Order: sequence, then C-alpha cells, then structure tokens
Amino acid sequence: MIIDQDKIKQDLAKLRETVVKAADALHLPMLEEELVELKEEMNAPEFWNDLERSTAVNRKVSQIEGKLNRVANLESRCDDIEAMLELLAEDDDESIAEECQNELDALAADADALELETLMRGDYDRCDCILSLHAGAGGTEAQDWTSMLYRMYTRYCERHGYKVTVNDFLDGDEAGVKSVTFQVEGENAYGFLRSERGVHRLVRISPFDANARRHTSFSSLDVAPIINDDDDFEINMEEVRVDTYRAGGAGGQHVNRTDSAVRMTHIPTGIVAQCQNERSQIQNREVCLRILKSRLLELREREREEQMADIKGEMKKIEWGSQIRSYVFQPYTMVKDHRTGFEMGNVDDVMDGNIDGFITAFLKMQ
Repeated sequence: MIIDQDKIKQDLAKLRETVVKAADALHLPMLEEELVELKEEMNAPEFWNDLERSTAVNRKVSQIEGKLNRVANLESRCDDIEAMLELLAEDDDESIAEECQNELDALAADADALELETLMRGDYDRCDCILSLHAGAGGTEAQDWTSMLYRMYTRYCERHGYKVTVNDFLDGDEAGVKSVTFQVEGENAYGFLRSERGVHRLVRISPFDANARRHTSFSSLDVAPIINDDDDFEINMEEVRVDTYRAGGAGGQHVNRTDSAVRMTHIPTGIVAQCQNERSQIQNREVCLRILKSRLLELREREREEQMADIKGEMKKIEWGSQIRSYVFQPYTMVKDHRTGFEMGNVDDVMDGNIDGFITAFLKMQ
C-alpha cells in the first residue's frame, strides 16, 4: 500500500486541532469541577432518599464522564497514530501503513462527531424531547407516509441508543398513521432532532392507486424539549380544558372500557396535548401535562427568540411550498433538504434511519 506520510502528518495535525478546539468548546475544566461537586453530593448520607434527584445526578455524572473520556481517547489515538508514523519512517511496512490509514479514517469520523456535539449550545439542546407526526394533504397516501417517517425516526433512535416511548397513536383510516406522539430520551436528543421539525414531502407511485400514478404526500413533524427543572414555568390549569375519552387501538379490555385517555387544550394558545397509552387515567394525565408543558415552553422560546430558524419553521401549513425536505422515490431516487442543499441518493438507507448527514448539515449551517 502506497502511503503519503507527509499528507498523513498534515491530516493528523488538523485532527489534533479539531480535538483541541472541541475540548475548549466543551469547557473541560468546568466539567471536571462540576463532576467533583456531583460526586461529593452522591456521597452525602441522604442522597439516595430523593430518587428523582439521585437519578438526575447519576445521569449527569455519566454524561460528563463520557465527554471527558471521549476527549482523552481521541488525544490518545492521535498519539498512537504519530507513533505508527515514526515506525513507518524507519520500516516501510505495508501492514503498518494500512493500519495507520484505517486508524486515521476512524479518528476523523469520531473527531467530527465530537465537533458536532459542541454545536449543542441551545438552552434545551441536552434535553429529552417529544416528537409528534401528523399526516397532511394526501389522504391514505399521507397516512402511509407518516407511518414510514415514524419508522425512520424510531430506527434513527435505535442507531443512537435513544429510548422511545409512545404517548399517543392514531391509526389511519385504511392504512398508516394519522398521528403519533412519542418521547425520545437520550443525551442531546432535542439538540439533534430539533433540526427535523417541519414538513416532509414524499413523491412516489402510490401503492394505493390501481392506475399506478405518481402521488405527492405530506407529513409534519413537531419537536419540543422536555424540561424537568424549569421551576419558573407553571401552567395555569384554569386556562386548560381537560377531556377524557375511551382509548382506541391495542391495550386490552381495560383500555377500551374506561375513559382512560386524556386530552388537554390550552385555551389561550389552542395548543393540544393528548395521551392514551398508559394504563390509567392518572398516568395519562401526568404524561399529557408533561407534553403540554413542553409545547408551551417551546412556544415561549419561539416568541423570545424569533430569529432562530429552527423554531420559526414549525407553524407552516402542511402542503405545497412549505416542506423542509423532499423524498423522491420515482422517477429517480433522491432525498434533498431544501434548507441546506444536502442530499442523498440512497432512499432506502435514509428511510432506515440514516439521517445523520441531514442533521449535521443543518447544525453546521446554523
């Protein structure tokens, strides 16, 4: 294998610079101080009495240690590649050259991922989030498209180790899904997925059309952060109408025989949240209130920072001209983001959850 050692050295120097800049952006000294304080709190005698607080602290410790370990690992790998280059200068061994190139490629990918994480600078980027998909213009075809998007996002979450919990699910009339609301838990879940907020457009030959004509369908995605520690934000329940109804779909006789499902409407804004997937009305009320609070918080942020493009786009009508991304299955295959220009030709790969390229392009554009 022919290897240009000078180019490898130049690429390695650039990667070292990327790692250093990412470490600076993560404010590692502050993270180390915070880690010491959190571990001192964990050693307190009464720490485990408050389950909610202890869980939050444990999670925060794990996140900080993960960041510190990632930076240390990247720095160590830079040193390892430099050592391999020194060996290569002494002995032009093909196996060492190949290993050196492979390690450099892997390091570049991981350094890019760390750099992307430094773009998580929003107030709520590190939070869990709630996603809501709604079928738009297109009837059964749009409802089928919504189910395809739901699978795409659940596959994306699986790839990244995020936990998905369905809060509300409404089947389509003939096929697919009319709407689905689900919670995504994991580090930076909102920071990454907020870029997906907007209208998604599908162009394909409809499997529901006997004449095999090409159809255009739309589905919208709303993304709201879940805030657990925003003590200054309270909902005036006098402004909320609460309705209960019988849940539909799977869930057994208990779900279908009792008014366990809950819908909350915030009258001043018209924002609606609903949940039917828990076993009891009390549980559904708790989840529904959390969804409503998240959506109202998002509205407050939108009003506070109207210049933020990722917040402004959410209210667009679900039809022609408002889409953020187009997915074309026929006459050619292409997925293109209209905000960034990023595109992929492998539609199947995208629909299987590989949307990292679109998310990365959007975050870097911002």
